[in-house]
Amino acid sequence: MKDSNQDTIDFGYKQVAKTEKQNLVANVFNSVAQKYDVMNDLMSFGIHRLWKRYTIDCSGVRSGMKVLDIAGGTGDLTAQFSRRVGPTGEVVLADINDAMLEVGRDKLRNRGIVGNVRYVQANAEELPFADDSFDIITIAFGLRNVTDKQKALESMFRVLKPGGRLLVLEFSKPIQPILNQAYDFYSFNILPKMGQMVAGDAESYQYLAESIRMHPDQATLKGMMEQAGYEQVTFDNLTGGIVALHRGFKF
Repeated sequence: MKDSNQDTIDFGYKQVAKTEKQNLVANVFNSVAQKYDVMNDLMSFGIHRLWKRYTIDCSGVRSGMKVLDIAGGTGDLTAQFSRRVGPTGEVVLADINDAMLEVGRDKLRNRGIVGNVRYVQANAEELPFADDSFDIITIAFGLRNVTDKQKALESMFRVLKPGGRLLVLEFSKPIQPILNQAYDFYSFNILPKMGQMVAGDAESYQYLAESIRMHPDQATLKGMMEQAGYEQVTFDNLTGGIVALHRGFKF
């Protein structure tokens, strides 16, 4: 008899069939795509911009590099990388969700960011790129939505060049109990109401709050990255551990 745990996975606090999670997550992001940037600013009081800037600063990106921005969504990281790799480099904005990819493409083109950016609809678990293709890979606020996180980390490792680095920016576990309590109150009492008012969708933001709680904590994710083959894996807690930036290298 099969262990039922092998056939189901978390979707927020619910357990769903593994085969269903991808479509359920897609429905969430189809719903929130048009208001995604506005909600990011409101939800984080604009601090998400500092988290992303820190990620860019820690990436070691230089002119001429090839960068993969997975779950790149509306293109905040891609825009910064595009400027830094210059005309001799390339940034691939990859997202599994076509609605998010379309919003990101339109936003960057409207800002004149063209020429060294490519858009690819891709599943992080099965990246459609050759081995050893990228100098830098980032995934910002996307790993927690992936069905098989370990498989995704291994897929990223495969397409990363030797000497390259992966940066995972993701919501994590606050390190102070009082901050954790305040964060829980905000996430479950205010965030869904904000989602209803601004995006007309409380349910998707309830899922987002739940998905953060189901994501591996800092030490667990570090171990998962090491298991996938990354070396010198470290993490920095940002805003008291509400967010963490994990870094690992392929040697």
